[in-house]
Amino acid sequence: MLFRGAVLAVCLALAWSDTPANCLYEDIRGTWTFQETERSGDSSLSCDELGPVVHTKTFTLSFPDTATDELGNEGTWTMIWNQGFEVNINERSYFAFSYYEGDFTSATSYCDRTFSGWSRDKTIRNWSCFSAQKNTRVAPRTSSKVTQPLSKLHKAYRNDEKLVSDINAAQTSWRAKAYPEHEKFGRYQMFLRAGGPGAVLSSPPSPAPATPEQKARVAFLPENFDWRNVEGVNYVSAVRDQASCGSCYTFASMAQLEARLRMVTRNQRQDVFSTQDAVSCSVLSQGCMGGFAYLIAGRYAVDQGVVAEECNPYTALDDPCDTDTSCARTYVSEYEYVGGYYGACNEELMLQALVEKGPLPVGYMVYDDFYNYGGGIYHHTGFKNDFNPLEVTSHAVLLVGYGVDNATGEKYWTCKNSWGADWGEDGFFRIRRGSNECSIESMAFDATVIP
Repeated sequence: MLFRGAVLAVCLALAWSDTPANCLYEDIRGTWTFQETERSGDSSLSCDELGPVVHTKTFTLSFPDTATDELGNEGTWTMIWNQGFEVNINERSYFAFSYYEGDFTSATSYCDRTFSGWSRDKTIRNWSCFSAQKNTRVAPRTSSKVTQPLSKLHKAYRNDEKLVSDINAAQTSWRAKAYPEHEKFGRYQMFLRAGGPGAVLSSPPSPAPATPEQKARVAFLPENFDWRNVEGVNYVSAVRDQASCGSCYTFASMAQLEARLRMVTRNQRQDVFSTQDAVSCSVLSQGCMGGFAYLIAGRYAVDQGVVAEECNPYTALDDPCDTDTSCARTYVSEYEYVGGYYGACNEELMLQALVEKGPLPVGYMVYDDFYNYGGGIYHHTGFKNDFNPLEVTSHAVLLVGYGVDNATGEKYWTCKNSWGADWGEDGFFRIRRGSNECSIESMAFDATVIP
């Protein structure tokens, strides 16, 4: 487990285990040299050390998602948030986290190189380790993903009744309420519930402009749609509660796979998958500090598969891996960001993918007012929580439907949260659609489950 080992000093210093790397698209685009070990491993391969280099490859990563090798063969590539990148070419898939030094309060990202990563072929065999170096230098970037003093983050969370009152007085699209159960958490735990330090993103991508063809295709879709009621049938599993762990990405990931499995089996299989397995056992996971559906519902579910909840019950802690190895695993065959790569998403593609393929994990920015959402169609009001200064972070949830409000004509998305069924609208919420509210139309993800 190279990644966790490489940041051991950071983990000990702050009790965090995520990557504070902050690499941009232009940092990654360009020509890279990949140094790769012998392709003789399996999915249990540890890349703590790179080992002897057997293969050296040169890949040019071009706009928007084309990868080309030194012989002119073409493939694809994508950023994974601001944390790393994946290249798929010549029937092989490569993923590595970008290199950094430091911690969340102050880190230097060296975006022209990577930590050791993992490579395997399209049949999920012939694994190897690799590291990559860009052929042109990128200036190191110093940044911080946590700007609040740690002393403030570790104080008790208290409801702000003035915030609730101000929100409700200023608009009628949605209503705010105080949740007494939130006061059992500290501010840092509430921060984790909204994504955690690993999901702090200062500049999320904008949606790609919709083409005339994309607009024409969605014109034939129904005005309202919800996977909880398709001709009277519900394909969405029950709402769960991630508690004080920043594991929203695993809950959104497993919720997608649970729904897709219900769809393809016509509800004959209604599995509930283990989020703890991904939190504790995946080298692609950042545990309770935040993470990415692309790497869990996507790459991890392809490489390792997912298991039932009882095989590793949820603890909301960064526990050691303790999954029952005798449990059967369910796999994914294909995965991608909606639109094909990170930055290609938009409302039209999300509508089409949602109706034609099923529920989608999405990311969006959580502001102070969202914690107090009680119902209606959410939009960010701009009001701040005077008692609980928290970082703006990106939360992962499951997109299950969309519609238009009969009274106001306001368009919305419907999403399944992981804060329990007593929050919001029975654990779900609606949010404005068509205006990229809180960046919700820029980061959707798709995966195909194998029944």
